[in-house]
Amino acid sequence: MQSLADATPQIALGALDGRYRPSVAPLIDHLSEPALNRMRVHVEVEWLIHLTSKQVVPGVRALTDTEQAALRQVVEDFGPEDIAELAASEKVTQHDVKAVEYYLKQRLGRIAPDPQDAGLGELIHFCCTSEDINNLAYALMVQGAVEQVWLPRADDFAKTVAAMAEELRDVPLLAHTHGQPATPTTMGKELAVLAHRLLRQVRRVAAGEYLGKINGATGTFGAHLAAVPDADWVEISRSFVEHLGLTWNPLTTQIESHDWQAEIYADIARFNRVLHNLCTDAWTYISLGYFAQVRGQGTVGSSTMPHKVNPIRFENAEANLEVSNALLDVLATTLVTSRLQRDLTDSSMQRNIGTALGHSLLALDNAGRGLAGLDAVPEAMGADLDANWEVLGEPIQSVMRALGAQGVEGMDEPYERLKELTRGHRIGQPELVEFVRGLGLPADVEERLTAMTPATYVGLAPQLVDLLR
Repeated sequence: MQSLADATPQIALGALDGRYRPSVAPLIDHLSEPALNRMRVHVEVEWLIHLTSKQVVPGVRALTDTEQAALRQVVEDFGPEDIAELAASEKVTQHDVKAVEYYLKQRLGRIAPDPQDAGLGELIHFCCTSEDINNLAYALMVQGAVEQVWLPRADDFAKTVAAMAEELRDVPLLAHTHGQPATPTTMGKELAVLAHRLLRQVRRVAAGEYLGKINGATGTFGAHLAAVPDADWVEISRSFVEHLGLTWNPLTTQIESHDWQAEIYADIARFNRVLHNLCTDAWTYISLGYFAQVRGQGTVGSSTMPHKVNPIRFENAEANLEVSNALLDVLATTLVTSRLQRDLTDSSMQRNIGTALGHSLLALDNAGRGLAGLDAVPEAMGADLDANWEVLGEPIQSVMRALGAQGVEGMDEPYERLKELTRGHRIGQPELVEFVRGLGLPADVEERLTAMTPATYVGLAPQLVDLLR
């Protein structure tokens, strides 16, 4: 049998880089291996410019504006040829960050070719351990992926749910608590609950901090102080990290502690779990006939049953959310721990960030397409409401309680009397009206209760949707 591993073009092992690539492609610019190398180049370039601009090392000239622009252009132009060059260099160095250093020294030699400037290259990666570069690169990568790709998709989805809530705010719905008929609500209010939960997690993720450090092999500025003892290295470190748009972490071992990563992955995972809840609820409402999947259905629903339209978008989303959360959870729990001053487990672990966010992005895509194919079926919701008049036992006994507390006679044991009337068997409007008329209620209260139906017993549900605004 021919090996598929030898096929050209190469076949992706994972689904994200194969079947689902179009849905997650925007993450490649942020969280792929080439994106990591490009961001390393960016950090190294900015560190060189920072050191020379601030005249940190005595006797070393500042780079001209033209030279700085040329170095930054190296980052802008980073592409397939640079990726291949770094890969070839890494095969020799057996060290990815050292390969970046050599790559940039070659570029700087072309930008500043005067022999008198040959020493400038020694300020590339000056006093840095690899993690000084990597932690900043990863922080910028995750920041870009979250703020430019994931957050806009998550925010748009949550707002789509909010818009559906507004549209369906007045559509009465039989609630099901513990799977049993319960106090009616509206479909809009139930969607508003989910929209509110999603939007809250979006706000938490949007407020996340992205930390970075640059302080040497064990976080002591040892090499820095030995090389240039008169420089204010703490301030140089702080100003550089903040110049990159990150929050400065002043106290670390060799590695930045990754606590911020654990925090943001936990928030994204929580968003995923709320979205998972939405998917299972939508699936259930479809199975109850409350939603019909009628739009955009040129697809095959079942390979053998022509009548079926399977809710596959929501099922696909559920599966991808579960994969995403498994990865986000392991990232959050393992990245916060490093043996003594450094171990390398985080290096391999962080290479899965793109996969974790990719499965969440794919789930958002599928859930969004699932919602776009739904039409509410008020008739089905109304039929279930009309078949469950016993849910009005709650308001009747609540009215009796209030009147009993006010001293009105004949209101004793309201819960027990409604329990006897409604539990274990179905009743309809005639039975409830007869019961209410026999209570001796004040005329206005009797009129209000006898006019009530399961479809009108929705409390403040429609108005609650306004709280999303």
